[in-house]
Amino acid sequence: MLRWTVIFLVVAIIAAIFGFGGIAASAAGIAKVLFFIFIVLFLISLIAGRKSV
Repeated sequence: MLRWTVIFLVVAIIAAIFGFGGIAASAAGIAKVLFFIFIVLFLISLIAGRKSV
């Protein structure tokens, strides 16, 4: 999941450099959504791991 976040972040940066506003906004939006999903899953894993120990 983190890999996809980084990939979309890189695509957004490259698109912003070349000035493609629509592509940059879409890629940045996807990267942001994936980042928050990753954070939520990480926190759930962290909490579940502490309960099982």
